[in-house]
Amino acid sequence: MISLMHARRVGLVVLLGLASARSSAGAQASSSPRAPTAAQLRAILRNPAHPHWKAKAPDTVQFDMETSKGTMTVELIRAWAPHGVDRFYNLARAGFYDDQRFYRVILRFIAQFGIAANPLVNNTWGSRKLPVDSVRTSNTRGTITFAQYNPGNRTTNVFINLSDNAALDTLGFAPIGRVIGGMEAADSLHFGYGELPSSPAPLGNPKRLYAETNKFLDAEYPKLDRILRVVLREAPKPGPAPATGRP
Repeated sequence: MISLMHARRVGLVVLLGLASARSSAGAQASSSPRAPTAAQLRAILRNPAHPHWKAKAPDTVQFDMETSKGTMTVELIRAWAPHGVDRFYNLARAGFYDDQRFYRVILRFIAQFGIAANPLVNNTWGSRKLPVDSVRTSNTRGTITFAQYNPGNRTTNVFINLSDNAALDTLGFAPIGRVIGGMEAADSLHFGYGELPSSPAPLGNPKRLYAETNKFLDAEYPKLDRILRVVLREAPKPGPAPATGRP
């Protein structure tokens, strides 16, 4: 009888332990942050004061940029240009670069994007200038760099160097990362319009470009290639420690 009662007590303790473990796991799962909804992301993009924009990028972070010509994998390196990397990292996570056009593609030079699909979002960020980053690496083929008139007026526009463009280094263009996969997609982007979509009047129409963004570009330059979406690559989770071979 004593052994039977003991066994029942042990069983009860085990059951209570399992219940406690499940309850704890459930609490942890419920407390884990959920990915923002599409509506929440739209609100974040319209609110530069949201805490989202204060996040600092990891030292190295990767995104998959899905385009009409294939997927490019982009690696940002914060040590190269911390202000620029943080801006791109947060914009990309909020969906700013989704459904954009490569509106300025110049053969063997650059492929530029950064005008938001939503004109209201574009106007929100078009005047939010970044602090200057010094040039710490060269504008070699495949590097990604913020567009600028001078180093103090970078906002959202970035370009992919399609060739080695070391001349940009002396002008203060600071690369933020590089294409590490799918560079052939960048090489195959439509370049027939050249500078026209972003040219001043009378060649282009800057007023319509920034007032209508995609609506204008699709109507006047229908062959432009596009970014479908930019997806953050999660860092791999650490696996179990390797076996030592000892008991």
